[in-house]
Amino acid sequence: MRRDFSRTDRVGHQFQREIAMILQREIKDPRVSMVTVSAVEVSRDLAYAKVFVTFLQDDPEAVKVGLKVLNDAAGFIRSLLGKRVRARVTPELRFVHDPSLNEGIRMSRLVDEAIQRDHRQDNDQDSDEQES
Repeated sequence: MRRDFSRTDRVGHQFQREIAMILQREIKDPRVSMVTVSAVEVSRDLAYAKVFVTFLQDDPEAVKVGLKVLNDAAGFIRSLLGKRVRARVTPELRFVHDPSLNEGIRMSRLVDEAIQRDHRQDNDQDSDEQES
């Protein structure tokens, strides 16, 4: 019988929580403020981890700078992660931008605008019918 979560998934979730705490409490660089760890994909041998991050600012240049800072600090973050997590191997970290959160917010805004527009049109039609 297959388990619902594989070992790499469980380890990835634990790394996600710990890396998020490290970024929030330990990294003081203002270029990586307001960063969210959305997911961590760990290789089967636990040697590599791809860390998906989302930045609050939508500016592509700020995202590029933030990713460079995070990837430059990956060794430091890895050492802190190794101290917090009891594991034989601490994976090599690679930070990757995850645009899904910002894209979700943008889609939600578009839906809200469409609903408001439809609501206004319905109200305008109702008032026109009452005047007739």
